[in-house]
Amino acid sequence: MDRLIREGATLVQSAADIMEALRPIADGVAAPRQPYAAPPAAIDADDRDRRAITGLLGPSAVPVDELIRLSGLAPAVVQLVLLELELAGSLQRHAGGRVSLG
Repeated sequence: MDRLIREGATLVQSAADIMEALRPIADGVAAPRQPYAAPPAAIDADDRDRRAITGLLGPSAVPVDELIRLSGLAPAVVQLVLLELELAGSLQRHAGGRVSLG
């Protein structure tokens, strides 16, 4: 305990004590002028996207990342198509983030 005091330890009894200790650091950090509030992008897949994904799927498990790379589609679109296939009972999920038709 004596060593902590010698090294400059500060007694903390509340969150206010922490804020006071951090104040010299926080004064040099610029606060954001406006919070980021972009609306979420609408995600939709068309039939061409669905055909592209199902064309890459088969009975052998394929990593989802590989589907994204090979299809050239946005990850959200690929995930949406995979979810639709899964809900329809046409997709099996495997360990390691892999999927297959089935």
